[in-house]
Amino acid sequence: MAEIITMPKLSDTMTEGVVAGWLKKIGDTIVEGDILAEIETDKATMEFESFHEGTLLYIGVQEGEAAKVDMLLAIIGDKDEDISALLSDAVTTTKVEEITKEVQSEEVKQVDSSSEVVIPEGIEIISMPKLSDTMEEGTVAKWLKNIGDVIEEGEIIAEIETDKATMEFESFHNGTLLYIGVAEGNSAKVDAVLAIIGEKGKDISQFVGSLDKLESKSPETNESNNEKVSQVEKKPTPLVADKVAKPVVKRSNSDGRIIASPLAKKLAEEKSIDLQYVRGTGEGGRIIKRDIENYSAPVGGNAQAAFVPSGQESFEDIPNSQMRKVIARRLGESKFTAPHYYLNVEFNMDNAIAFREQYNSIPDTKISFNDIVVKATALALKQHPQVNSQWFDDKMRLNHHVHIGVAVAVEDGLVVPVLKFANEQNLTQINTQVKDFAGRARDKKLALDEMEGSTFTISNLGMFGITDFTSIINQPNSAILSVGAIVQKPIVKEGNIVVGNTMKLTLACDHRTVDGVTGALFLQTLKGFIENPVTMLV
Repeated sequence: MAEIITMPKLSDTMTEGVVAGWLKKIGDTIVEGDILAEIETDKATMEFESFHEGTLLYIGVQEGEAAKVDMLLAIIGDKDEDISALLSDAVTTTKVEEITKEVQSEEVKQVDSSSEVVIPEGIEIISMPKLSDTMEEGTVAKWLKNIGDVIEEGEIIAEIETDKATMEFESFHNGTLLYIGVAEGNSAKVDAVLAIIGEKGKDISQFVGSLDKLESKSPETNESNNEKVSQVEKKPTPLVADKVAKPVVKRSNSDGRIIASPLAKKLAEEKSIDLQYVRGTGEGGRIIKRDIENYSAPVGGNAQAAFVPSGQESFEDIPNSQMRKVIARRLGESKFTAPHYYLNVEFNMDNAIAFREQYNSIPDTKISFNDIVVKATALALKQHPQVNSQWFDDKMRLNHHVHIGVAVAVEDGLVVPVLKFANEQNLTQINTQVKDFAGRARDKKLALDEMEGSTFTISNLGMFGITDFTSIINQPNSAILSVGAIVQKPIVKEGNIVVGNTMKLTLACDHRTVDGVTGALFLQTLKGFIENPVTMLV
């Protein structure tokens, strides 16, 4: 069956593309993964690969020509296949989309017609829930019920790890747990079969068998869904280590010749190194230049001893958690779609140090430098709403409220609880709430609404001794502030060199919403608050 290839959307802002060059011509055999063409987008010229196999039967956009996204680009099918019916009306985007949908629908019908599943009466299918707005799959962290247990509505049956937190999942049905479709530690897509609840003693073996057959025919089968908790024992990934190599004396081939490059031989001669004791790292054990340069004869002249390995190679494969997968995807999207630029500043912290010491002298009161930065940032954002903005495809939103996300490192990555209306809170309230967020974040006890709605983000690595760094913007926000450590150093004060305390900050901005001058003015306002913190109390 012929496959319609349309102009791909290769960037978030791309509406049309130009074919910079075709790497295949009509009649060529195409293998999945082959580069078909180079497409010029609004951002770059990118290689476009085929996801289909067959013969290139038709090219719809010539080199140097432009076409809208989803317009007909090419057709791949069987050799000598008649595609006249596809071409007759496929000159518009609408028709191409209709053909594509028909092809996809036909593929679905072919699967459904041969693997139709009828749900028996008296059972309830429990699907993997969508527990966050960005969740695409979940991992069963723990089952709290076993097969055969009686389940009541409202009971917690499992703990599900999402991309943001580990959450309790309760049953909305009464009955007996008859089947578990995802073992502890395994993942499944949203809406995949998680469990079956029904009448005690209900025979569901035929139905479960039908599910397995359907999943085995689905191109998006999650193998973990076919595993049964009663049959699978989750084991830790063992360390894999190579055996320690034996001491190597001679480096030669079967006829006794030493395999070495001419340059290696020349260097060895100059350094009086016997090649038979040199370990070659080139192809096939060939001795090359770096082997001679890195060679050192052992004390006592025992050349053999120089090549006894002192350790062993080992590694451990750790599956990516849902949180780590989503962090990777979202940060990648942000870095490669938002045009980042960075503004670096260094503030004098002498007054802030004195202010904090005096503030903490109040009984039962303690604030951190991070609390001062959060409060100062919130006040500065109120004066510069452009920095407190958000970018969407069809609009830019200026937020008049200030919700600051405070990045917290956890075992699996990073979470960003949100301090809402931060500008309206005093320093003690900020300190209490940030401490509470950090503690519950590490225990994965934050609620979803406590991690949503930020308008700006602060990331602080100063407590780890990091003096300055850059961060990736937490979209759709327009900026993120990176805070470094306070460092004691010589500074110029009133024309004299004195010992002072400074702190470096880096503001990462999305150039689509925040111009350089706008970001600089925001940092000037922030400087005023941090270097004179008493002004935040006025």
